[in-house]
Amino acid sequence: MDLSAFPPVAVVLDGLLTLVTTLGTVVEPVAGPSAAALGVVLLTLLVRLVLVPVGVSQVRAEIGRRRLAPAVAALNRRITDPEARQRALTALYASEKVSPLAGCLPTLAQAPVLTAVYSLFAHAEIAGHANTLLTHTLFGTPLGANLFVVLTSGAAAVWPFVVLLAVLAVVVEVGRRLNLRFAGGSVAAPGASVGSPATGGPGQEAPAGLGAMLRWVPFVSVVFAAFAPLAAGIYLVTSATWTLGERAVLRRVLTRA
Repeated sequence: MDLSAFPPVAVVLDGLLTLVTTLGTVVEPVAGPSAAALGVVLLTLLVRLVLVPVGVSQVRAEIGRRRLAPAVAALNRRITDPEARQRALTALYASEKVSPLAGCLPTLAQAPVLTAVYSLFAHAEIAGHANTLLTHTLFGTPLGANLFVVLTSGAAAVWPFVVLLAVLAVVVEVGRRLNLRFAGGSVAAPGASVGSPATGGPGQEAPAGLGAMLRWVPFVSVVFAAFAPLAAGIYLVTSATWTLGERAVLRRVLTRA
């Protein structure tokens, strides 16, 4: 069953199609043939502006977890029973009003939008009419094509994908390193965010062998971008770059507050 044909979903996708088309029309005098791609960028920026309060809550939680890191480390040394330790950690976070899962909020909040963007460029028909966005390209590469379609067909340039994936990989790695630096070395597993479900919070060591896997978890988005339509890759790159800048600014401002 094609969920995009389900009336409520079709209405949402049709509205998103209209929004991206309108944004592309506005910037067409400047962007020319790449207007639709720039429309996706502008859509992403609008979504991230709406999610700024979520980013603020995330960074506040990060600061709180870093503040609690010494107490968490002491608790881990003192309590050896896993269940008792988890209860004590939960009580500690609750008493300090710090959420160990706040780092997941931006990703969860964006998931429906990313899914909609993916669907928007993966269907030739939206709400009963032709999806005109699929006629648009970025430097000759269709916005609805993925890397492997382009490689096998040879009908379009591959370099827009190569540039996007390279930029996304760099942004993800810089963000990963900055997260570890901001954590102050309180998390033992490389690549794990402070207080992530995998680590359980500051001062807790990840199980043996998990660190190497967590090192590469942030790069899942790069793999996804290779399989997704080019437009979804544009969304991911724009969102990841915004996240990098937003966290840098919020950490500086909220740490001083």
